[in-house]
Amino acid sequence: MATIGIRDLANNTSAVVEQVARTGRPTLVTRRGHPVAALIAVDEDELLDHILANAPEYVRSMSLAEAEVSKGQRGRPLDEVVAELDSEA
Repeated sequence: MATIGIRDLANNTSAVVEQVARTGRPTLVTRRGHPVAALIAVDEDELLDHILANAPEYVRSMSLAEAEVSKGQRGRPLDEVVAELDSEA
């Protein structure tokens, strides 16, 4: 994996982003030699799935739902959920 200091990234952002997008290989960003972030190529078709899978409230909600299902608990009927969403809108 390529590594770049945060100052070098600030001075060469466009070129670094282009390289990550072209090669698909991530680049690790460091500050004072310590990793602080990573630049990764984004597949537009998978972006929403990635965001949802990494959103804390979504992950908590899915974990809770999976636990309920594993205990044999049933969820709410779809028409009830749709009606609730309609009333909130």
